[in-house]
Parts: sequence; structure tokens; C-alpha cells
Amino acid sequence: MPVVETTLGPIEYADTGGTGPVLLLCGGLAISGSLWNNVVRDLRDSFRCVVPTLPVGGHRLPMRVDAILSPQTVASLLGELMTRLDLEQVTLVENDSGHSQIFAGTHPPRLARLVLVSCEAFDNYPPGLPGKMVTQAARISGGLNALVQPLRFRPLRSAPLTYGLMAKYPISASLSDDWLQPLLTQRAIRHDLERYLRATDPQEMLAAATSLPSFNRPALVVWATEDPLMPLEHGRRLATLLPQGRLVEIADSYTLIPHDQPHALATALRQFMQQAA
Repeated sequence: MPVVETTLGPIEYADTGGTGPVLLLCGGLAISGSLWNNVVRDLRDSFRCVVPTLPVGGHRLPMRVDAILSPQTVASLLGELMTRLDLEQVTLVENDSGHSQIFAGTHPPRLARLVLVSCEAFDNYPPGLPGKMVTQAARISGGLNALVQPLRFRPLRSAPLTYGLMAKYPISASLSDDWLQPLLTQRAIRHDLERYLRATDPQEMLAAATSLPSFNRPALVVWATEDPLMPLEHGRRLATLLPQGRLVEIADSYTLIPHDQPHALATALRQFMQQAA
């Protein structure tokens, strides 16, 4: 997998190449770029799909020891990736995390379109009991390690406090191994996630929402109607805040729509890109 050097550290990414419009696809905590595999399979014929694994627990390469890791710096990293990979007229698609809301408020020139997919928003930050629990664990010495090590036992990964409330349909052992292996085996990766979580501020998503009305570019909000962690009302509010926002509601899915309903998400993205063009 190719690697790009950034001010925070090395970032692995997948890139389908080609000359089609660019989709930059990002995920959340303790999830790698493989979350998007089935979506990319549907879209790679028409789009250049670039899928980085952001340094929030699913990454395999540790960040610089002097890097400041926070939601703000990871949001800024999105712009740095666009610059370093020379991506223009980018459609930023993010699931689960809210970095793209922070980033969009800075009106970056390379960002042409925004897609928010069942993600952190408003006062739901960190989201739900799982998000709050992992954030609190990171603030205690050894707490994060104590929380994640039991996940070596695969049946625990479908519990409500792990991926159980994030995916409606079972996550395969191979996929969850890919997502969790760095946290389970590398102390440096756990330290990166600890630094990130300790820097979170419950007010960040509320502040990000105040800037969204100034993002006057095409935007799509895709939300799971059955999501137990990300309230559907938040998706509807985000769509109304964005001047060019549109809402697509997807049934039979939890937060991880790219996993539960990849074809429905790919269809929504394709239609949005055609209409926005």
C-alpha cells in the first residue's frame, strides 16, 4: 500500500487511479480504509477513489512522536493529503467521524463537494456510550490498553460497547482483525489514539456546525434510519444547515453504512456526483 509523508507522520492510502472525479473516502476510530472496499468496487469504474487510513487507531504506521494529534489537526490533515497527492476538485466523503465538518468550515480551495455519512455531529460527541467510554479510558494511564486487549477474543467485537451498535450486519473476522490489529499489537498506535482522544473537546462539533451554513458548495448527507448511535434528526439538521445540502436516508443499516449497505451508498454517491456536475 502506498504511503504519503505528512507533518503528522506517514499515512497509508489506497488509490484506484484513473482520470475520473476524485472521491476522498475516510472513516472513524479503530477502522481502516478497508471499510470502503465494497463501495470502491462499485465506483472505481467512474471515479478515482482515494482511501487514506487516518491516524485515529486503525492506522498501522505510528505518527511522529512530536506530532500534535487532535480532531483539529486530523481535520487539517485532509487538506494536506489533497495537496501532497495533488488532488483537485475533491469530493470528501466521511463516515462515523466529524473531521470533514471542521475542515469544510475553512473553505479549502481543493474541496469541491462534501458528503457526510452517519457521523458525529452537534452534541453527540464523542458519540454514544461507546465513544464516551473509549474517550474516558484514554484519559487513564493504561486504560485504553485494558479496554482493547479483550477484543483479541473475537465474539466480544460484536458487543454493544464495541462494533455491535455500529454495524447492523456481522463484521467478518478478517475485517475486524484488519481494523484492530494495530491497536492490539502496537503500543505506539495506542499512544497515538490516546493523544487524539485526550485532545477532544465536546464543544468541537457544535462549533463546526456553526460554520456549515457558509459552505456554499454541493453537499450530501447520507444517514442510516435505524442508527442507534447517530440520531437521524442530526442528519436532517445537517442537511438543512448546508445551503446546497441534500439528504438521503438509507434503511437497514447502522452507522457503518459502507459496510451494511455499500451498494445503496455507492448509488447515492453516483447520483449526487451526476447531479452536482
